[in-house]
Amino acid sequence: MIKSSKPRNQRLFRYTAPMHVRQKFVHVHVDKTLRKKLNLPRAIQISKGDTIKIEVGKLKGKTGVVSAVNLKTNKILINGIVRKNSKGKEIGIPISTNNVSIIDINLNDKVRAKKLKQTQKPNKESAANNINTATLKDLTKEDTKAEVKKVKEIKENKIDVKKNIEDIKKL
Repeated sequence: MIKSSKPRNQRLFRYTAPMHVRQKFVHVHVDKTLRKKLNLPRAIQISKGDTIKIEVGKLKGKTGVVSAVNLKTNKILINGIVRKNSKGKEIGIPISTNNVSIIDINLNDKVRAKKLKQTQKPNKESAANNINTATLKDLTKEDTKAEVKKVKEIKENKIDVKKNIEDIKKL
């Protein structure tokens, strides 16, 4: 990305950047609750149809749905946030992508949904719990209490699940 430490070269880079690089400039922070719910990274690319909240400026706290994203200027237009021009016509207020955060994601685009699934952080706890609950279900009434205890220990400690499952199967 930006290799120079000089501000003028950084500005020049942003101004003359090609479109495929400018897409990275419109990455926006994701709200903490949404991030935990969908297991997303801290920032993702904003898209038309996303619900956002303005974090900075005199419009701080307002929410709306993104109606347009301008990669050239790194600005977005939001439905419902307008002003009147000199002729009295209502026009959208362009807002910088740096000043907003995503509250809800539009997943109607299948390509975007697939891409977000790939960028999800691996959640070790949920994977371990899924494996452990499956092994608990596989145990029958004939199995001993020791085996059930071993599975519960795995669930609590979350240590090397695969090796422990193999040990249980050997019993």
